Amino acid sequence: MAHDHLAEVKKHAPQANQSAVDGIVKHLGIALQSRDASLVSCGDKSERDRVRDSFLKKKLALTQSDAELDAAVMEVCQKMAGDRDKSRVTFYYLLAEKYKKLDTFA
Repeated sequence: MAHDHLAEVKKHAPQANQSAVDGIVKHLGIALQSRDASLVSCGDKSERDRVRDSFLKKKLALTQSDAELDAAVMEVCQKMAGDRDKSRVTFYYLLAEKYKKLDTFA
């Protein structure tokens, strides 16, 4: 059975956009097949840096300072604090939503 990414995202963003979720899933592609790669580890600074550099800067083309982007990553970490396993799809959705970049994926 396929993972229901939309239901996962809706736990944190009840009005989640199906096409944006699908676009993020497509962007992540084969990485979602690996359990480790499909999750974000907020306790790992190198992981947070990777989210900042590869997703926020490269994919979303954000130009804010590293400190501002790091704060956004930590904000999502806090928002998802109740989730033992933080889904990368949900994590990226919440960041894209924060920066009004969901249309990048829709």
